[in-house]
Amino acid sequence: MSWRIAGAYFESCNCDAICPCRMIGTVPGGRSTYGICYGALSWRVDDGHFDDVDLSGLATALVVRYDDDEPGSPWSIVLHVDQRADDAQRTALEEIFLGEAGGDVMRLPWIRKPRNVIDVRVSAIELDGTHLRVGEAVKVDATKPFETDERVACGIPGYERAGTEFTTDRFEIDDEPFHWELTGNCAFAVDFEYAS
Repeated sequence: MSWRIAGAYFESCNCDAICPCRMIGTVPGGRSTYGICYGALSWRVDDGHFDDVDLSGLATALVVRYDDDEPGSPWSIVLHVDQRADDAQRTALEEIFLGEAGGDVMRLPWIRKPRNVIDVRVSAIELDGTHLRVGEAVKVDATKPFETDERVACGIPGYERAGTEFTTDRFEIDDEPFHWELTGNCAFAVDFEYAS
């Protein structure tokens, strides 16, 4: 099995900016701002394949929650795969983002830690810069870059990739069992590449 996906990554969580899980300069991240973290992570695949299945132009999103103080800090997740994908493409995205296809995603926290996969849902997903829509379940807009002279990086796309920290204009989730509405919390945008 051979696969590779690359494109745009955007996330937002309830932490204050700069999210304390980020690497700031050369200082690695730590605990979340409030001890319980909940958020939305998204990937737009601009170029990708899973063996001979083309994944270019598709997207995936995760709605997540974890508690720093729960033993093992297991992640509870809902995985959304792009409704534009056919069955083979959806299966490929699901296998990649749940770690079933191996590769360098095995380092990601919802794969290497204990987890509860609540559901895998087929959804309309639109990721345009720092604007994310996942059907009616996820609405995130972040237009305000957080001012800093420090290099900021996130472990999910990889600490080797410097990105831009934002604060949100809107961060609304209505995705059973997750529900919240915030503004002014952290967000982050950068490119990504994963492969096996």
